[in-house]
Amino acid sequence: MHSTNSAYKRFDKINGNFKGKDIVSLDQFSQKDIKILFDEVPKMREIALNARPSKIIEGKIVVLLFYEPSSRTFGSFSTAVKQIGGQTVEILNPQDFSSIVKGETFEDTIRVFEAYSDAIILRHPQVGSASKAAQIAKLVPVINAGDGVGEHPTQTLLDLYTIYEKFGRLDNLTVLFAGDMLNGRTVHSLIKGLALYPKNTLYLLSLPSLKLSRKEYSNFLNLGIKLVELESVNDIPKNADVWYWTRIQKERFKSIKDYEKTSNKFVVNQEFLDTYASKNTILMHPLPRVGEITPKVDDDPRAVYLKSQIRNGTYVRMALLTKVLE
Repeated sequence: MHSTNSAYKRFDKINGNFKGKDIVSLDQFSQKDIKILFDEVPKMREIALNARPSKIIEGKIVVLLFYEPSSRTFGSFSTAVKQIGGQTVEILNPQDFSSIVKGETFEDTIRVFEAYSDAIILRHPQVGSASKAAQIAKLVPVINAGDGVGEHPTQTLLDLYTIYEKFGRLDNLTVLFAGDMLNGRTVHSLIKGLALYPKNTLYLLSLPSLKLSRKEYSNFLNLGIKLVELESVNDIPKNADVWYWTRIQKERFKSIKDYEKTSNKFVVNQEFLDTYASKNTILMHPLPRVGEITPKVDDDPRAVYLKSQIRNGTYVRMALLTKVLE
């Protein structure tokens, strides 16, 4: 079923059927699959907002196995499981206190938690770790909650939904990405997601040292998406539909000194937003932010990162878990 020639093995395409499938990469999705998922989201929103009892996955146990720090993704998945009637086993930083400390391998850890659960949601610092875990776990699906600088597919699904909710489409969009293109797994996944739709133009604003790797840049171009790399804010298109700001990822740098050379070079304050964005632009951020958007911007109606975007995370993950586990 899987080849072995890349960090992301050729996992099964969704092909309209999510049931029991690993969710490892945006490569698995088509426009049709995303529409099927998005059609479920309003039902999930109603369950969450009205606090209506739900037994969609009653009796199911989901392991949250997070080797990297997380609050939003971890909390969102935990909430999503419980909103639709499931239960969670929550393992944060297993490398610090579990049998891993005693020398247990990653492979054995996955096999152990597979035996306890109906699905494993995994975050790990190594690219390809979710792919590896999905090959090890023969009986339950694995969902990628972020693998190093690789991908974060469920973040992209909620991001795409947030854009769709605002504009009613996912094609013919002008999108500005800013910050860390090199290490930003949310950026990598969202480019793949937007590449599924025609006539999207993506502008990538970053320091030269944080551009996409040339290999990734070439790979994305091969998907048919139009990419324009920027180094100056003066080149920001004034007609952008979406701004997708990202933090400079301190944990990806070898030294604090290297990090400090790159941090907070592109900061959105109210004046910056008013100067370069249009009245209809939405400002998104996968969070956490670390100074790259000032708090005063939060009240601007264009800023959706602490409003619809964060809430959509729970609803979209509820919908995904429903489709995979029901």
